[in-house]
Amino acid sequence: MPEGPELHLASQFVNKMCAGVVFSGPVIKSEVSKSPDVSFNCDAYRITAASRGKEVKLTLTPMKTDEPKQKVRTGQADEPMDIVFRFGMSGFFRFTGEDELPKHAHLRFYTQEKPCRVLSYVDARRFGSWQPNGTWQAGRGPCIMFEYKSFRENVLSHLSDRAFDKPICEVLLNQKYFNGIGNYLRAEILFRLNIPPFVSARTALEGLESEDLCENMKPPKNETTDIRSSGTGKKKKVKEETGDLLRLCHTVPLEVVSLGGKGYDPEKSDYSAFQAWLQCYYVDGMKSARDHNGRTMWFKGDPGPMAPKDSKSPKPKKRVKKEDDHDYTDKKKVAKVRSESTTKIKQERVTKTPKKEKKDAGRRERKPTREKTQRVNTPQKEAKSDMQRRKSTSTEPTAGVAASAPQRRSLRLSR
Repeated sequence: MPEGPELHLASQFVNKMCAGVVFSGPVIKSEVSKSPDVSFNCDAYRITAASRGKEVKLTLTPMKTDEPKQKVRTGQADEPMDIVFRFGMSGFFRFTGEDELPKHAHLRFYTQEKPCRVLSYVDARRFGSWQPNGTWQAGRGPCIMFEYKSFRENVLSHLSDRAFDKPICEVLLNQKYFNGIGNYLRAEILFRLNIPPFVSARTALEGLESEDLCENMKPPKNETTDIRSSGTGKKKKVKEETGDLLRLCHTVPLEVVSLGGKGYDPEKSDYSAFQAWLQCYYVDGMKSARDHNGRTMWFKGDPGPMAPKDSKSPKPKKRVKKEDDHDYTDKKKVAKVRSESTTKIKQERVTKTPKKEKKDAGRRERKPTREKTQRVNTPQKEAKSDMQRRKSTSTEPTAGVAASAPQRRSLRLSR
C-alpha cells in the first residue's frame, strides 16, 4: 500500500513531468470508476501537485490571456480547482502518449499539443479515490515528514486518549496521529529502536519532550553484526539507532524519499534499491504475526505482552500476474454464461442416467422370472410326455394278452 513517501514521490513526479506543459479540454473519467466526475473544462491550464501524509492534491490552474477584455466562454473554468487523491492499495500517476494509455487509467488529463500526451491516475484495484474541490481530510493529523513540529506536539498532547492504550504497532497506523505511516514503515521504525511491537503505546512514548532538541542533529547509531538466516552465511551489519520514536517517524520516511524512484512498488522489478534499504520488513530471519486488526507485523525477538493469543505468522503469498485481471469487457460475462450452460447440461445428464439404470435393472429383474417360469414349466411337459408314453405302453400289452390267451393256458397246464 502506498505510504507517505510514495505519495510525496508521486507529487514530485507530477511536478517534474508537467512543468511547462499546457493541458486543454475536459477531464475524462473512466466508465467503471465510482468516484465523482470532475467538472473542469478549460482551453489552457497547468497542473501542479503537493502531498501531505497519505494524500496528494492536484491543482488545475487556468492560464490567463493577455487580452483583459476577452470574455471567458460558457462552460470554461476561470478559477483554479483542487483535486485531492487518496491512493488506496495501488494508485499512482503516469504520463504517457495517447496511444500508450494505461489499462486502468481512471482519470485522464490531456495536453494541448499534437500528438497529445496524457497524465493518468492509474489504480488497478480501484480502492483509491479523488475529491474535486477537495481539501486535506480533517480527521488526519499533521504530516510526519513536512510538519514535524506540529506532528510531534499533536501526539504528545493526546497521550491520555484511549487510542494509546493499544499496542504501539497498531497506534502507528492511526492516521489521526501518524499521518503517513504504513505497514512497512512501522516495522522499520520499531526494529531500529529495538521496541517490541506489542507493548503499550503510552509506555513507548512517555518521557519524550514536545520539542526535539536534536532535530537538526543526526541521531547516533550503534552498528552490531548479525547473521541472517538467508542461507548465504554472510555477515551483514544491522544499524540500531538510539533516539526517540517520534524522531524516527520523521527521518525514516525521508530516507525512502531520498532513494528516489517510486519507493515501495512490488509490482515492478526496478525497486532493488528500496529492497536493499529494508532491514526488517519481509527480510529473511525476521518474525511476523498478525495484529488485532489483521495486519501483518514484522519484528525481531519478543513480540511484547500485548500480542494476540494464537497469532500465527502468515505465509508470504507469491504474486502471480494474470493477463485477464480486472477485465472490464464482456468476455467474462460470455464465459460465465457458457460455464453455467455446461453445468446445467451436466446436471441434466446426471439426473437422467439413474432412470436408464432403473430401466436396465427392471429388465434384468424380468429376465430371471422368465427363466424361472421356463424351468418350472419344462418338468410338467416332461411329466405329461411320460404319462402319454405310459398310457401307450399300457394299451399295447392288453392287446397282446388277448391274442396269446391259449398259450397262457398251455403253460399253466404244463406247470
